[in-house]
Amino acid sequence: DITDLYTMLPQEESLNVLMEFLIHFGYQKVKGIPLDAIRKLSSIVIKENVFVYDKKFYKQVVGGAMGSAFTMTLANIFMWKWQKELATCLF
Repeated sequence: DITDLYTMLPQEESLNVLMEFLIHFGYQKVKGIPLDAIRKLSSIVIKENVFVYDKKFYKQVVGGAMGSAFTMTLANIFMWKWQKELATCLF
């Protein structure tokens, strides 16, 4: 179990892993959307997250929003990369 994975994902590296994942599995488009657009849209979702706490606005600069379906998916893809690299080292 990795503590606080969603909120600790390195944003740029996660986006790179997302592109690697899609390319690895042969995607050139996702539902007709080109990968460069997927990356730009993903970047907006992950990097432009803001929240309010104690009447102050904060911008999240590490990780993604808790409870976000996109953050969960991105974290799973990020772990795919770790698992793939670990399996390569062991075998």
